[in-house]
Amino acid sequence: MKFDLHVHSMYSHDSILSPEKIIKCAKKKGLSGIAVTDHNTIRGGLAASKINCDRDFNVIVGEEIKTEFGDIVALFVNKEIKARKFEEVIDEISEQGGMSVLAHPFRHFKTPEIIINKVDLVEGFNARSKAENNLRALQIAKIHNKSVCAGSDAHFYFELGRGRTIANQEIEAALRKGNCAIEVEESNYYFVHGLSVSIEKIKSLVKMAKS
Repeated sequence: MKFDLHVHSMYSHDSILSPEKIIKCAKKKGLSGIAVTDHNTIRGGLAASKINCDRDFNVIVGEEIKTEFGDIVALFVNKEIKARKFEEVIDEISEQGGMSVLAHPFRHFKTPEIIINKVDLVEGFNARSKAENNLRALQIAKIHNKSVCAGSDAHFYFELGRGRTIANQEIEAALRKGNCAIEVEESNYYFVHGLSVSIEKIKSLVKMAKS
């Protein structure tokens, strides 16, 4: 089974993906499930979970939280993470029975070694990260004996499924046991990030015009 564990919907400030079409596109690309991990909100994950009626397709409610050390992805949560300080974010995720992921190490993290032992998983591949950063992420996970996962970090439909976590059992159990593999397909770093910046500016202008 293949899962994309890092997807953004229109509830993120820099994405335009609707929950309905995320599910449709993910299934068309042969995925068994996705984690919707919007910036600082679970609204997209909740919406996608509510829409999904397919018992054979798994929607994981998640969130990507910006902390002083960079971004942490929360998986399997049911309430928004209120904290923004790293230690408190990890505690909130744990209290909900969720899993914490060190997202795209070395893109923003200056010293991931300081915090890596406090997270559950390392994002060993992020389709929007540079190849050298993904390689370093895999290396640091191996050094610290951390299980890895993969995600596309999709903000646009064509990106969905470019980072795949492979599991031969129920995905949460596989992640907790470290029984996952990854498949990778890199996006063009500058192109996709440039598109996201453009979308963020457009959405900001639309919001201003409505206010």
